[in-house]
Amino acid sequence: MRSNFLHTAVVAVATSLPAAYAWGAAGHEIVATIAQVHLPKPVLSLVCDILNPNLNLSTSTSSTEEAFPPCHLSSIASWADSIRMRPQYRYTAPMHYVNAVDDAPPHSCPFPGTHGWQGRPTGNILAAIGNVTNVLRDFAKGERTVGDAEEALKFLVHWMGDMHQPLHMSGREKGGNGVRVAWNGRVTNLHSVWDGLLIAQALRLTPRKYSHPLPGSEGALVEPHLRGAIYDPYVRRIMHEGLSVGGRFDTESDGWLDCPSTASYSEPLSKASAAASGIASSSAVGYALQLLGLGSSEAVQSLLDLDFAAAFGLTTRPGVEKEWDDAVLCPYAWARPIHALNCDADLPIWPHGLDAPGEHELEGWHEVPYDVVDFLDMSLLDGVPGGAKAQAGGRPRHPELLELDTPEYAGRIASGWVVERLLAQGGVRLAGVLTDIFADVAGIEGEYAKV
Repeated sequence: MRSNFLHTAVVAVATSLPAAYAWGAAGHEIVATIAQVHLPKPVLSLVCDILNPNLNLSTSTSSTEEAFPPCHLSSIASWADSIRMRPQYRYTAPMHYVNAVDDAPPHSCPFPGTHGWQGRPTGNILAAIGNVTNVLRDFAKGERTVGDAEEALKFLVHWMGDMHQPLHMSGREKGGNGVRVAWNGRVTNLHSVWDGLLIAQALRLTPRKYSHPLPGSEGALVEPHLRGAIYDPYVRRIMHEGLSVGGRFDTESDGWLDCPSTASYSEPLSKASAAASGIASSSAVGYALQLLGLGSSEAVQSLLDLDFAAAFGLTTRPGVEKEWDDAVLCPYAWARPIHALNCDADLPIWPHGLDAPGEHELEGWHEVPYDVVDFLDMSLLDGVPGGAKAQAGGRPRHPELLELDTPEYAGRIASGWVVERLLAQGGVRLAGVLTDIFADVAGIEGEYAKV
């Protein structure tokens, strides 16, 4: 369920449009830009106050129109990646993804399955989104400092983007980082294809008309939030063809903020393993271990069930996902269909061809340059070994690898607007969460209901 106000606040912008960039840095910036377009002005001003506390933007007496927008969320969208290897932030490294122990795409995608989740209950992206959201909620109630809120906001903007990259939801081969594939004849990995190469291709194929500002009321809503980035035409296209009235996502986007009751989730597994081993899970042995201070009740139960990985914190037993969701923010519920794309019957994101032999490293491979993935610098693919010009009219440079820049894979993903839907979902949901948190503080409920 979601509040009527949250539904109104986020959908109103999209419905007022006329018919008509984990991701690498670009993907995250695209998600943040789409979110910003959907934020009510008072909420955006408050969010910008958090990011720029010395400017006091939300209470400025200067003209609202002259000062709008007061900041760009895209400028901080990749902050969480830039700091993750600093000593004080290394604990956040596993919070960019979630891995189900039994995940085995493209054939089987349990989420989580009988063996639960890798890592501790709070050490994954779904739990982390809830944690930083709670920090922002506490800030809105005056219980946290602006410094706490600034850090939490930067994490939330980034992690909401990561959650909508399907391979950040998969535990196989580190989300595809360990699987080599070919892209336009050059060696890369499956994760990089989804982090940036598909977006780079989509940008190249964006119709020229989107290089110009959108006209009319649609342009008035979208254009102020663009800042001359290489992906601006792509954002325009997603907004116009995807999220406008009559667009591809017009009807379905109404439900992107819905949160089901956690009672509808699968129940935790029974204690069958303990019963099979002849150990009573509620026996005096477990109670005695707890009294002796030899572990939490969950850890003791895992020992009694002979689930040693869970007992020592290497995995988390299924059922904990209920604690990650509430009536307004439900990252687990939102992530389930995103994860399922890895096993999609029609076009699995994890191609069946990757199960074929031949994924071994060969001397002389040319990696796709990092800047292609992260900053969409497609010029780096021209005139270099294995690049587009080297491929023209010749045999594939690496026939032993599965080529993904093909009509059968990349072409079908493009025609189905798979990437665009995920980017749009990430933006709309980020806007919805921020609006719900700050609506009362910004004093917009009555005002926004009139839109």
